[in-house]
This record gives sequence, C-alpha cells and structure tokens, in this order.
Amino acid sequence: MLVFIIRRLLQSCVVILAVSLIVFVGLYGVGDPSLLLIDPDASAAERDQAIAMLGLDKPLYAQYGTFLWNALHGDLGRSFVYNEPSISLILNRLPATLELAFVALILAVGIGIPLGLWAGLKGDGPVDRTIVTGSIFGFSLPSFWQGMMLVWIFAVLLGWLPSNGRGELGEIFGIKTSLATLDGWRHLILPAINLALFKTALLIRLTRAGVREALVLDFVKFARAKGLRENRIIGVHVLKYILVPIVTVTGLEFGQLVAFATVTETVFAWPGSGKLIIDSIYKLDRPVVVAYLMVVVAMFITINLLVDILYSALDPRVRLAEKR
Repeated sequence: MLVFIIRRLLQSCVVILAVSLIVFVGLYGVGDPSLLLIDPDASAAERDQAIAMLGLDKPLYAQYGTFLWNALHGDLGRSFVYNEPSISLILNRLPATLELAFVALILAVGIGIPLGLWAGLKGDGPVDRTIVTGSIFGFSLPSFWQGMMLVWIFAVLLGWLPSNGRGELGEIFGIKTSLATLDGWRHLILPAINLALFKTALLIRLTRAGVREALVLDFVKFARAKGLRENRIIGVHVLKYILVPIVTVTGLEFGQLVAFATVTETVFAWPGSGKLIIDSIYKLDRPVVVAYLMVVVAMFITINLLVDILYSALDPRVRLAEKR
C-alpha cells in the first residue's frame, strides 16, 4: 500500500506540473488585464510602471518560471484587482463552497442510493419506471434554470426561504459555518438542492444498474439457496457489491461539486469561491483564476487518492492485483 501511495503521489506531481503549464499559458496568453486595471487617462510612463509592477512586461516563459518558483514557496500570485495574495482570497471563500458541496452530496447520497436501490429491486414495474423517468429531469434540466425556478417558487411565490446570501453564521469546533444556525440552514437549503439534483439523478441510475446486475449473479442465487433472509442478501451482499463503483463516482462527484458550483453560487449569490472565480474571469484577474484552478486540481488529486485507497479496502481483488 505504501508503494502504491508513493507512486500515486509522484504521478500527481507530474499532473500538477502539466496542468499548471496549460492553465498558465492558456490564461496569460489571452487578453490584456492592463486595459481594465489601468486608468485610461494615465500617461505612458505611469502605464509602463503599472505594467512592470504587475509583472506583465516580461516574456511569457519568464512569467511562468517566476510563477513556478513562487508556487514552490506557497505563493500563487497576487490579485490584480484586490491586491491580496490569491490563495488567501480563495481560502477565505472556500469554506462556503465546501459547506454547500458537502450538504449537496449528503442530499444526493441520502436520496439517490435508496431510490436507486428501490427501483432496481422493483424490476420494470411502475415504481421503477417512475423513479427512472424522474431521474431524467435531473439530467436534462439546466442548473441555472432549476435555480431560478426554485427561487421563484419557494422565495417569491411562497416566501418560505431566502433566495440569496449565506445567512447568519455560527461556530462548530471554532469554524464559522451556516450549519450552526437556523437562519444559515434556511439560506443553504435552496442552493444545496439545486446543486444536488444532477448528482441525485446520477446516483439513482448508477445504483439501479448495479442492483439489476447483482441480482442475477451466482453469489446472490447461492445466498438465497442457503436460505438467507432477503434483507440480509440486499443489505450485505448486494449493497457491498454495488458500493465499489458508487464510492468511486461519489468521490469524484464531490470534487466536481466544488469545482462546478459556480452557476449555483451565481444564481443564489452564495459567497463562495465559485462566485469569486466568475468575477475574476470578468475582470481578467489572472492570478486568482490560476490559483483557483491549481487548488481545484490539487483537491481532485487528493480525492482520487483517497477514493483509490477506499476502493482497495472495499474490493480485495484490487489489493491482490497491486501485490502482483
């Protein structure tokens, strides 16, 4: 297992280096942020001085070399707009995004897996068809449209829930979070539901397919032949069989919830890192965009590593293949 982890860490370093090059060249080679950041009435000397202060007067390869050297020391650049370290801006906003993604994932898992299990056990009956048809809406409806409909129904028409902001914050183990207050939960419900809908539909389909596949396998037939109760067959044997792909997909989907929460955060004015990155793209704040993408890549790699370790714990065949 140790050799496996070390090899994955080395592969991760190569991936991060390659992504940093692609992201840096792709962002720094397009557009000129000085046109937005420098006063149009500034003189040529003032303009040249500002460009030099931003580091935009150097060749692209020199800028990338400086970025890599600073990144090794924990510095991912300084925001052009806010004049603060980019990593600080992102880390200040990231807890709100992680909070939203975590609640959305809990909703998706808590609803998607039971519904998928129920649909798979019912075969091609009316319950199965109803659940599968409902999951199609989760795949098909655009996230921004879902968000606007949730706002219109529950905030405008019914007036039950607020439509924007994070609400009152409380503390849990010294961490400020919306989960500690009732007002925070009221602000969190709508964006979390909007973010969870697609993932719920995905888990319904994945769980249903796994159950339908497992029910015809020999180990289930053998368990029934031994006289085991149906609840034990489903709850132990079938569920353990389908958990391997579900764990893999769930881990990757959590990374996607964090990375692609930008639409939901924009619709609900949720003060997370997704809204920050949208604002930074509009303002050509390159250091913040690059730092955000690097943080997201590092998060994906970490989640992948944890998923692989958990995968090998759930499936002994993976451990045997690793030993060979």
